Amino acid sequence: MKKIVLKSQVPDRAKLEKKVANIGMEFSPAVWQSERIYWPSDFRPGTNQPRLILRTEVAQTDQPATYYLYLKRHIEDSGLDFVHMTTVGDYAEAIEIIKQLGYREAADVSRQRQTLQLDGHTTLYLDTVEGIDGTFLKLEVEMADDTVPVDAVRATLFETLALMGLKTFMMQTYAELLAGNVLQPYYLPEK
Repeated sequence: MKKIVLKSQVPDRAKLEKKVANIGMEFSPAVWQSERIYWPSDFRPGTNQPRLILRTEVAQTDQPATYYLYLKRHIEDSGLDFVHMTTVGDYAEAIEIIKQLGYREAADVSRQRQTLQLDGHTTLYLDTVEGIDGTFLKLEVEMADDTVPVDAVRATLFETLALMGLKTFMMQTYAELLAGNVLQPYYLPEK
């Protein structure tokens, strides 16, 4: 599936949650997610290479964890992310398969995530990432219709961020921030 993703650091979480409540919605209870991120052995940033992500998710502490394998490929020219996901039954065996494919572990990202489904294609995630100060809002739109221009969808995401009281967005991944890269916010475009 094709997705467009935008993230923003949230300066005031309570204010954001109040804005969401004022429109009659609320984020789900938090789930814990831990991701091991793998890159091809010859990975170079900006080259559109796919990365593999092995996610552990715990929704309730009295229930077993669920494991997922994601393939994500960001296409720089279009701003689209190609994402494929499947559940995994044997975590250790999945790691061995990933290594045999020539991928190397690049990062570990652990977070508490709350979810809000806006419509059939748009999801908001409220993330608190271990090792990074603050809270982040991630907006994700599944591109079900190839006739809708990417720029139009991105403009709608910018409007959504503005409605939530946010003024900036970011392009970096959580893994990049955990690796020591400085958060680089960009101001939302003005209408």
